[in-house]
Amino acid sequence: MNNRYQTELTPLQTDIVSDNNNGDQAIVKSRPLAPGGNRFLILLSLLALYFIWGATYLGMRIALLGFPPFLMAGVRFLIAGCILYPILRLRGTPAPSRAQWIGAAIIGTLLLAGGNAGVAFAEQWVATGLAAVGLAAIPLWTALFVGLWGRWPSRIEWSGLVLGFAGVMLLNLGNGVWANPLGAIALLLAPICWALGSAWSQHISLPPGLMSSAAQMLVGGVALVLMSLLLRERTPNLAIGQSLWAIGFLIVFGSLIAFSAYGYLLRHVRPALATSYAYVNPMVAVGLGVLLAGERLTPIEIVAILVILSGVVLVSMGRNRG
Repeated sequence: MNNRYQTELTPLQTDIVSDNNNGDQAIVKSRPLAPGGNRFLILLSLLALYFIWGATYLGMRIALLGFPPFLMAGVRFLIAGCILYPILRLRGTPAPSRAQWIGAAIIGTLLLAGGNAGVAFAEQWVATGLAAVGLAAIPLWTALFVGLWGRWPSRIEWSGLVLGFAGVMLLNLGNGVWANPLGAIALLLAPICWALGSAWSQHISLPPGLMSSAAQMLVGGVALVLMSLLLRERTPNLAIGQSLWAIGFLIVFGSLIAFSAYGYLLRHVRPALATSYAYVNPMVAVGLGVLLAGERLTPIEIVAILVILSGVVLVSMGRNRG
């Protein structure tokens, strides 16, 4: 076996992996996550999460005009998975094994049904900016879960995480508390589910590369549609064109591009950097409010943005030194 998968201080994952360029497979007891990866792709992936996922909060709010939350999320991810999966199979990517489908079902349900759909559910009552702020706890929850698996963040990463969280809280000053208890509970549980899925994904058998994203979206989409049926959500109103355009945006940009980019980051960088988007997304939400809703940045919001950016820089530095 070559050194392709060897890397310092990375968690181990039991799996069946392709071990050489010929696609030969070897069953290994445990393998470390892939090394640092292409820096340009890492940068592109981070930018996709920072800006595309920052815009998806507004996209979900618009999509909710015509669709109930769980059905909207289910349709979004099911269609995205049905597009990506056959493309990968036609390109010769092997189908996931039974163990990999089980892993994709666990992680996909946590990330998409518990995390993403939880945000969509909360946005029925909670403002878009507040929803983004609520998910700023993701890096801290992720650090906790990763630490339980024996890989606590470095000191400089802890400094960046705390600084970023403080900046998001500063950004939230003056926005008031959540008026609806269901929305508040959903925003409490959503980052926990997303963080647990992110940390667990590094210790469970998953398909390699983009096939992991495709399998998670397929299984997560099915789970969300079943949840919608069990909860007897309302029938969607297909006459609202804005909702259809919003779902199209969520499918192409939020799911096919950004969710796949997130899977790439989870395989190639430390979790603290992969989840740093949670600190930048609120800034994007505020920016969209300024551009599209005529809102203005207050001095405290400008300071908060600078604090958040400082936290992201620290997390990035910690990743490079880790």
